[in-house]
Amino acid sequence: MHMKPALGPALACFLLLAAMVSLPPHHAYAVLPTVERVIVYKNQKIMQLLSGNEVVRSYQVALGRNPLGRKQRAGDCRTPEGTYIIDHHKKDSRFYKSLHISYPNKQDLAVARTLGQPPGRDIMIHGLPKGFEDLADFHYRRNWTKGCIAVNNAEMDELWRMVADGTPIIIKP
Repeated sequence: MHMKPALGPALACFLLLAAMVSLPPHHAYAVLPTVERVIVYKNQKIMQLLSGNEVVRSYQVALGRNPLGRKQRAGDCRTPEGTYIIDHHKKDSRFYKSLHISYPNKQDLAVARTLGQPPGRDIMIHGLPKGFEDLADFHYRRNWTKGCIAVNNAEMDELWRMVADGTPIIIKP
């Protein structure tokens, strides 16, 4: 009777390592942490997802074309500043996917009222516009939205799964 030789320890380690490296960094079947809040730092163009006090994910983002200061009115191309809620997931967006932000809040409405202007609406965290997926690796280098917070589509898929409706979002200068 002829027996095949067992795999050598070096080959077994190599195969195990190769299998681990071939998995994407945030494997689709991995258990994702619970996100308790989202914080955006506009000056740094960074968005963080937090569970307790631990940052579980961090993303480079693009903001409104006029990023300095808080949004005051419709059409100013500024990203709001303040505390809001992710109030719903939106599939039917002209962007890849989006998470709607509860802008305007009471303070935003008061500011717009004193200016005699509408406050604006439809502020979201969204992926890239359809047809611009090739810009995924460098879209954040320039602020290009009309006031929203943009990530690439792979990041949007992750946000879609990790951030539940009702999650607070704090947007800081």
